[in-house]
Amino acid sequence: MARSYIGQPLPRFEDLRLLRGAGRYTDDFTYPDQLFAAFVRSPHAHARVIRIATAAAERVPGVVAVLTAADYLADGHGDIHHAAPPTDALNPRNPAFDYTHGQTPLDEPQPVFATERVRHVGEIVAMVIAESAAEAQDAVDLVDVQYADLLLDESVALDGEHGDRAATEAAFAAADVVVEHEFRSQRIANAQLEPRSAIGLYDVETDVSTMVAGSQGVSRQHVALAGALRMPQDRLRVICPDVGGGFGPRSYLQPEQVAVVWAARRLHRPVRWTSSRSEAFYSDHQGRDSGGVVRLGFGADGKIRALSADCVYNLGAYAVGGYVPIANFSRILCSVYDIPHAYVRMRGVLTHTGLTGPFRGAGRPEAMYMLERLLDLAATRLGVDRIELRRRNLISHVPYTTALGLTYDSGAFLQNMDRALQLADWVGFPSRKSAARARGRLAGIGVANYVEAPVGAPHERVAATVRPDGVVELVAGTQSTGQGHETTFAQVAADQLQLRPDQIRLVTGDTDVVTSGGGTHSDRSMRLAGTLIVEACGKILARSRQKAAETLEVSPEDLVYADGVWSAVGTGRGVSLFEVSASAEATFTGRIPAHPTGAAVCEVELDPETLRVSVVRYTAVDDAGQPINPQILEGQIAGGIAQGVGQALGEHIQYEGATGQLLTSTFLDYTVPRAAWFPPLTLALTEDPTEGNPLRVKGGGEAGITPALAVVTNAVIDALGTTHVDMPLTSDRLWFALNP
Repeated sequence: MARSYIGQPLPRFEDLRLLRGAGRYTDDFTYPDQLFAAFVRSPHAHARVIRIATAAAERVPGVVAVLTAADYLADGHGDIHHAAPPTDALNPRNPAFDYTHGQTPLDEPQPVFATERVRHVGEIVAMVIAESAAEAQDAVDLVDVQYADLLLDESVALDGEHGDRAATEAAFAAADVVVEHEFRSQRIANAQLEPRSAIGLYDVETDVSTMVAGSQGVSRQHVALAGALRMPQDRLRVICPDVGGGFGPRSYLQPEQVAVVWAARRLHRPVRWTSSRSEAFYSDHQGRDSGGVVRLGFGADGKIRALSADCVYNLGAYAVGGYVPIANFSRILCSVYDIPHAYVRMRGVLTHTGLTGPFRGAGRPEAMYMLERLLDLAATRLGVDRIELRRRNLISHVPYTTALGLTYDSGAFLQNMDRALQLADWVGFPSRKSAARARGRLAGIGVANYVEAPVGAPHERVAATVRPDGVVELVAGTQSTGQGHETTFAQVAADQLQLRPDQIRLVTGDTDVVTSGGGTHSDRSMRLAGTLIVEACGKILARSRQKAAETLEVSPEDLVYADGVWSAVGTGRGVSLFEVSASAEATFTGRIPAHPTGAAVCEVELDPETLRVSVVRYTAVDDAGQPINPQILEGQIAGGIAQGVGQALGEHIQYEGATGQLLTSTFLDYTVPRAAWFPPLTLALTEDPTEGNPLRVKGGGEAGITPALAVVTNAVIDALGTTHVDMPLTSDRLWFALNP
């Protein structure tokens, strides 16, 4: 009987190469005669560009060119158009609040170079190209840009609603208790291990330009690059090598990428750029930055009667993909609770700050944070135990359609919470709290439930080819940024074809072979690509059966397949799958819904003098569907927990209000989580099966982060015995909360 590789914790195939330093990231590539780019960036948040003088910079030894918007536009190129939500998202009377189709005025293009004015600190004004990176950077300081300051302003770019407002308000009017609070989810940086980097190449003979850059999928980059440069896609190639972290922001084409491709074409030499860490704080897309007032109405029995939220997201200077977290928040806010009436109003505001967009979880962690915090506040107000209040309101059956329109086909919500409480020894916490007090420490514990609604780009493609050299090649439109696709995709294909995983080779990241695909985000890779791998492998088996029958001169019905070999029944004759090579393609355009869910428990201790928070226990129970590789899935969950704890306890991008100046521009100013922050994590995987896809996959890339903001904050507030403190829960914030 063939061995199944689904569910096996195989070591990642990628790791041997990466741990030996054999990974190839964008900055590892070098080309003969290459040039280096550095960018002149605006020191102003909002200003008119009066004059750009480049002569002094052009005289610096090694400088080849100093280019501005005038040069770029004179060559016939344009702005970057990012994907936009549908027109009805701007209609405040539309109850559907559907962001999935169409275009809107929010699709305001982003310039590659600022022209008449700059709209945020760090916006590109000019580009210096030189023989070395040091020469380019030296010359940047000699580009003389004259500005005229403008007042900071903001504008509402999106204003929409979701749910039944009238019915919800009526339910609030009939409620016995209404609990309301205003919450804030601060802006955070996208601090990937690999800084952004891009290389532009130009082949004079073929008239083809190439962009080499880490991303979350080459197809979207290809389309956007062709649009910005106003060139046919067949004259552009996009290559994505190894990528050191994506988390959402690397889904989108960015100005530096366009600039180096244009410069290489203009100068007929390779042009490269790699961001410094400080530059990244000014130029990388950032995450979160939202706030809102959330209300819950309760009956005398402690059952929720109504939920409403009025929230605002800061989109930054240009609308990149900020509607994604807005849409996700507006759909998921009911979470795993039986709430009969709900209404959400969401706005997106353009400001003179850096650009925000989807960041791991994209609206879902914020929604869980606000709802789970409000449940703790409500428990205090109602005089009900916080666990009991959740029990009374958890959804008890599936399928279930929420008041905000999501249908959950699976999910054992109460069982997940109970298991998390048991694994965390919730009932034993009082004794641990007493022991902590004896050691001079304050202890607290928190719980949070969660559910997700991952969607992602609706198109994907997988092509599978059985090669005579003993390898099955998979071409997929997804892109690993560290998730282990080389391993998990191989496990699925090997399972379907009854081969060994090392006989499967994954090919991604090159538009010469990846003709379409949606990239990697929103827990979509295994859910969509895995489904297509199953379909493509099924087609291969059907086609190879016919070829094997012809080779063995038997009827196809007389063949059996096992361990990569077609055998003719009763003859002792057979033929290998690789001797009857076949190929197949599977594409999908649409939606494959899934709802990962689970619960988390966090236990913290605080030093009463310094108010420094230590996470001493963290437990998570996650239903990500059938785990293809439990070891990789647990790694994804742990990584998400780390990012969530980082935001809850320290991370915070800050701008000065009057001038729009960035106050957190280095890792001296901006806190990222340290390994020492984390105890050993208690992680448990569970599955209430979905029938939405053949692999029963729900998705685990965002599981860890989605409840983390809420559960850490709930634990800290429990330790302090106060009402609420906004994130990040740093010592100074906690001190001021206790000493108003």
